[in-house]
Amino acid sequence: MEMHGEQRIPAPRETVWQRLNDPETLKLCIPGCQSIEKLSDTEFTAKVTAKVGPVKANFNGKVTLTDLDPPAGYTISGEGSGGVAGFAKGGAKVELSAEGAETVLRYGVQAQVGGKLAQIGSRLVDGVARKMADEFFTKFVAVFGQP
Repeated sequence: MEMHGEQRIPAPRETVWQRLNDPETLKLCIPGCQSIEKLSDTEFTAKVTAKVGPVKANFNGKVTLTDLDPPAGYTISGEGSGGVAGFAKGGAKVELSAEGAETVLRYGVQAQVGGKLAQIGSRLVDGVARKMADEFFTKFVAVFGQP
């Protein structure tokens, strides 16, 4: 599965970069996120609950940041296990560009699932993944409207 998108954020690029690397902001924005812990400047662990059709799973995962180019972007890679539900892994290339007082965030995501999740059907999994990505970015943009 591949997804691409773009969001306009009403904040300077440096501020958006800081928020993209802030565990508290990420916890607020990631759908179903129960916890997120920063292990280092390039590693996080997270617990996320996700429901895909009839399958609901708690994923324990690890996220790694590479190709860091602050505040222009990075590559984020993650892998999570949902027990009998299966696994999910993937990555995204995130690019930030300044346009006036706003920041344009562009992303390209590649993901794959296995186990029961893969048996559900790619159209349903793709739909849920797109919904989760949309929800993340909607919440992420909303964070910048808060004091």
